[in-house]
Amino acid sequence: MDRHDGFREFVLARQQALMRTAYLLTGDAHLAEDLLQNVLINVVRRWPKLSADGNPEAYTRKALVNQYISWRRRLRREWPSVHPPEHGASHDEETVDRIMLRQALAKLTRKQRAVIVLRFWEDLTEMQTAEALGCSVGNVKSQTHRALARLRTLAPELADPHSLSEFQKVTP
Repeated sequence: MDRHDGFREFVLARQQALMRTAYLLTGDAHLAEDLLQNVLINVVRRWPKLSADGNPEAYTRKALVNQYISWRRRLRREWPSVHPPEHGASHDEETVDRIMLRQALAKLTRKQRAVIVLRFWEDLTEMQTAEALGCSVGNVKSQTHRALARLRTLAPELADPHSLSEFQKVTP
């Protein structure tokens, strides 16, 4: 029996969901791939213990968030304009909302962005989010409150109820 039995199946089964989480955290497909690859390297090293404990996905999700938050380098990003060029094709409203939401998410602190992704994309409870971030439930509540307030300030046009449902459609 190989000590990594089940790891390949885990990655194949959960790769798409983990990649979406990484993408939502980083806001960049290439950075998301790097983030997920770095985390999976660490996961495979701990696989025998993780598979025995029975919840490798929770560990992997927490590792994604921790790795994302701990990256010290600041990345310069160029974001597409919300307004299409004069001569360009028009964007449908949903696409514009997604672009604006990504731009607003990029302006949050790393911890705030992680809280928003875990609470609204991953649909984790406050307690599960606190466990993933290694902080208290109260901290999750206050970070969520601050992050949502900042998002409302950065993109007030996204404050209507359908906008957070658009957040769930964001994919790399």
